Amino acid sequence: MLNPWPAGSAAPWRILDTDFGTGEHFLATWQSWKTSPTATRPRLLHYCAITAQPLDAVALLKLTAPTPELTALAETLAAQWHGLQPGFHRISLDGGHVLLTLCVGELKAVLRELAFTADSVVLAGCNESWDIHTAKAIARCCQRGTHIASDGLATSVAQLFRQCGAVWASPASPCAPRWHGIYNPHWEPKNRHAESQSERISTCLVVGAGLAGAAVANSLARRGWQVTVVDAAPQPAQGASGIPAGLAVPHVSPDDSVLSRLSRSGVRITLQQAQALLVAGVDWQHSGVLEHRVDGSPGLPTHAGPDTAWSHPASTAQLHAAQLACDAKNIWHGHAAWIKPAALVTALLNHPNITWQGDSQVSSLHHLPGIAADAGQWQLRDAAGRQLAQAQLVVVAAAYASQHLIATRPLQAIRGQISWGMHPLQSDKMPSTSATLPPFPVNGHGSLIPWIPMAKGTAWAVGATFERDQADVASSAETTAQHHADNQIRLQKLLPRVATQHAVSTSESQAFVGIRCVSPDRLPLVGPLATAGLWLSTAMGSRGLSFALLCAELMAARLHGEPWPVEKRLGCALDARRGTPQTKASP
Repeated sequence: MLNPWPAGSAAPWRILDTDFGTGEHFLATWQSWKTSPTATRPRLLHYCAITAQPLDAVALLKLTAPTPELTALAETLAAQWHGLQPGFHRISLDGGHVLLTLCVGELKAVLRELAFTADSVVLAGCNESWDIHTAKAIARCCQRGTHIASDGLATSVAQLFRQCGAVWASPASPCAPRWHGIYNPHWEPKNRHAESQSERISTCLVVGAGLAGAAVANSLARRGWQVTVVDAAPQPAQGASGIPAGLAVPHVSPDDSVLSRLSRSGVRITLQQAQALLVAGVDWQHSGVLEHRVDGSPGLPTHAGPDTAWSHPASTAQLHAAQLACDAKNIWHGHAAWIKPAALVTALLNHPNITWQGDSQVSSLHHLPGIAADAGQWQLRDAAGRQLAQAQLVVVAAAYASQHLIATRPLQAIRGQISWGMHPLQSDKMPSTSATLPPFPVNGHGSLIPWIPMAKGTAWAVGATFERDQADVASSAETTAQHHADNQIRLQKLLPRVATQHAVSTSESQAFVGIRCVSPDRLPLVGPLATAGLWLSTAMGSRGLSFALLCAELMAARLHGEPWPVEKRLGCALDARRGTPQTKASP
């Protein structure tokens, strides 16, 4: 079943593989997709695979060595083959047109966390032990017409799937049965993806041109949508996303909380997109980040071993580079980066299916009901009631301003100022501060990004302040100076020795002020609202680089009945309607 999609169809194709195994079937399917003519293959190939324990990258490469055409693909896959802890891992390949969702865990537990409709199902692994409950769980991922295949299905298990709605062709050989069939029950299956609108919606308006809005626009554009991004500013990334640089770094906690697990998933997706879209050393750098636990807590989960791929205690050399004492509580995040958010926004919006519409202040949304199955139209209007744009779907991604357009959970504005400036140059054009600052970013009580390439040199950034319930970016000279002083205090707590050599000068430092937006539980709000065709993606807080792209992919998955990039319980923790009478997110 290497080429299971219909010839000539550009529609996305979704495959569920119950045992990733050595990855050979995935690699062969990916190879088949790559060699198929563009016009005859799906624009997006989703491959969702389950494994109890993934191979390491070395073993993955060894197993494909005898097959040269697969080895090159395995090498590409191995470059992202890290941090595969229990849970779901989204790996983007071929410019985001091939998406592998690797689900690490026991089969039945993983099946409970899946939320998508498969077009093809590959039944593999030791299926002789499967029971009717396993068969039912897999059938819940099927729709009428889903292809089902197996090269080694026990006859007794085939009978279980027949009870669940599978219609089988006869196996080719009793000794080595290769089963083929379709899901075609004699009853009417439930509509498991009621919110999926991908077949009847093709145009979308995104309100907001920061990271959240640009990420949504790009995710939908790659799926064939015509997207118009509307913003009050004349150019994208004029709000908090205009910060000189920020950090994409996972959150850690002793109990490996929902925030921690979501942040790892988000950082993985962000780093993949940065690698694909940005210029390393100019727009971003996979630098790693040292976290100084200034409160003295160790932070790592109690089950974390010394060789965890995401985060572990820093080395003596890393502590020395940051001029921290050897007994300082710390964590080294190997898979973390500094990124220029504005550069990422620009790259995400650079897609032929995305239209930019600036200088458009949206004051109200109006829904014009359609007829029968028609979803109708949404209109954006300005303060004078003039129509700014119209489409079948609206996604509000306007940070704190979102609450002025839609009724949602209360949002809190948090004003923040970072202090930044250019490094002075020596005669050899090297920064004179090069010996006093660490070679990598440090976070903890605020953060320091020491080396940010700019057009006229190299910059540093320290901060940020944290002013609750403040939504105005304007400030007086006195307030700006006070916040520079506050950021110097943050640097003193974060890196005491560095702070004595590097002062945040009121006269020489520049200020960037942005408004963060948070929800009551400090997690993003993503998903449909009560009104048809109206969706929300906001409240990224200070973790826009960690969350924006994850939330966009989650939204696209829910719209299209695709595999979610995270487990269902984690995705539901982000649902825009949580805490309201509609608390359950539809998969």
